[in-house]
Amino acid sequence: MKKKSLLLVLVTVTFFAQNSFAQELYTPRNIKEAYSKGSRSKDGKPGKNYWQNHGKYEMEITVNPDTKIVSGTESIVYENNSKDTLKTIVIRFVNNLHKPTAPRGGEVSTDFLSEGLTITSFKINGEVYNENAKNWATVGTIKLKKPLPPKTKAKLDIDWNYPLSKESGREGQIDNTTFFVAYSYPRVSVYDDYNGWDKLPHTDRQEFYNDFNDYTFSIKAPKNYVVYATGDLLNPDDVLQAEYATRLKKSYTSDAVMHIADEQEMKDGKVTLQKDWNTWKFQANTISDICFGLSNHYLWDAGSVVVNNKTNRRVSTQAAYDVKGTDFINSVKNNNYALAWFSNNWPGVPYPYSKMTAFQGFADMEYPMMVNDSQTGDAVFAQLVQDHEIAHTYFPFYMGINETRYAFMDEGWATTLEYLIGIAEHGKEAADKFYKEFRVNRYINDKSAEEDQPIISMSSQLSGAGYGNNSYGKASLSYLALKDMLGDDLFKKVLHTYMEDWNGKHPIPWDYFNSVNSSTGKNLNWFFNNWFFSNNYIDLAVAKVNSNGSKNTISIKNEGGFAIPFDVNVVYADGKKETVHKTPAVWATNQKTTTIPLKGTKKIKSVTLDGGLFMDATPADNNWTNK
Repeated sequence: MKKKSLLLVLVTVTFFAQNSFAQELYTPRNIKEAYSKGSRSKDGKPGKNYWQNHGKYEMEITVNPDTKIVSGTESIVYENNSKDTLKTIVIRFVNNLHKPTAPRGGEVSTDFLSEGLTITSFKINGEVYNENAKNWATVGTIKLKKPLPPKTKAKLDIDWNYPLSKESGREGQIDNTTFFVAYSYPRVSVYDDYNGWDKLPHTDRQEFYNDFNDYTFSIKAPKNYVVYATGDLLNPDDVLQAEYATRLKKSYTSDAVMHIADEQEMKDGKVTLQKDWNTWKFQANTISDICFGLSNHYLWDAGSVVVNNKTNRRVSTQAAYDVKGTDFINSVKNNNYALAWFSNNWPGVPYPYSKMTAFQGFADMEYPMMVNDSQTGDAVFAQLVQDHEIAHTYFPFYMGINETRYAFMDEGWATTLEYLIGIAEHGKEAADKFYKEFRVNRYINDKSAEEDQPIISMSSQLSGAGYGNNSYGKASLSYLALKDMLGDDLFKKVLHTYMEDWNGKHPIPWDYFNSVNSSTGKNLNWFFNNWFFSNNYIDLAVAKVNSNGSKNTISIKNEGGFAIPFDVNVVYADGKKETVHKTPAVWATNQKTTTIPLKGTKKIKSVTLDGGLFMDATPADNNWTNK
């Protein structure tokens, strides 16, 4: 055989040997089409023809605390960057969730219900459209009088109003003079490269999917109401009395926690300018949403923290809370710690925005540059909740994840970051205990079929335990399993590559899978099939122990199927102990059984399997004792 032919054979044999266990991932037809069109790439990066649409929003919003009505005038310049001519435009108004006729995932009280959105004027490129939002649920489709060609813009002008729901959830009335105003404006829904218009209705369970837009907006509120919002406050001297404007500006460079306004100062009307109404102006660019809260009695703390040691860039950290809100006394301090830790450790990407505000409400919910958290009375738990919501800055805000369809792409990562920062804050033992009790225990001890649906299942088609565990615990365990298998250095490289490639864009699960494969130089489809496309669960068992004086081996059966890391704790007859750690790679070639050889030939007394965070469904068969 010629050398050249021999070399070709050797290369071919080597390739197939290395990829003999490589698997194809199920890929929906619309995603395959995105690959063929070049909007997405099989290397996990945005394709050469990737595009996304963009809106420039200018809004003037008024909140009337007496009537509880939010009203607004908005102008949207919408760019069609796709190659499609748009014959319709889809408007999304999440707050219509409160309408009696809107779809929801469960029962609500009458205090949750409202009349929803009223549109008093709607124009596109100056032409009047007689749109009646009374017929809409959370999504409305408008037929354009003139289609919008590729690479062109349309200007939408909308005047609207809606009532704040009496019962607050993710938004609404906190008390009679405190309001959290989110999802408060009609927006153009996402038109993307794999589904076209996003017309999925919003329910009380699903979360969000938005374009990255630019926002300039104002909030008009009565005197003595302080407004806290996404974005930079542009006019502090026009809304705050001089002393309080000075305090706020000083907090932007302060390492200390400053009290911008206390209870008595708010009661005495010393904080805001004493005009009948004040107009607070804000700006935020390249961001997926904006929201705001306001109150005439909340305490106001502020400080700042360096999030980028190379540039010395600081972030304003603020907190707004009731005098009885004991959880929030340390919110700015906790904000500072979390922002610095996330920026320098995991994910190790500097916090990308200029501000983070913790607002006392009811939702335990994330928003760009804000979190709306409830009062728990448990300072440790409150810090963990705030950490989790701040972690969402990266998933889904730094990366525009489609939470509606793929909640595991953001909730799973936020849960993982919550655990990792918890180790730094409270120690590994406490962090492990909380994670197992709060994120794994209920899932692994519930044998219902709903628990074991594949993680890749669309979140909009899941309910109850299936939604919760797929989005949070199971997804987080998959990321932690990958971290264990790759090691911290490679895992961080993988994570940074994925985040950098998709910052400000819209990744989907296949982009994540392909990105990991590309950045590791390994085909890990076996791992992704195992964790995301299966009905697996966590259950190992000691199948056989061979300790015959010449060699020691331990055979382990993977009853549940998930490729998890685990420790093998061995006690020898002479009392000596040994722990052998196995990463998920042990399941790469055979996901049903594995045999672990031990060094030495000492007689084994007992064997115990320990999955740590990966709690076992039947722990009784994790033990073997030499009888």
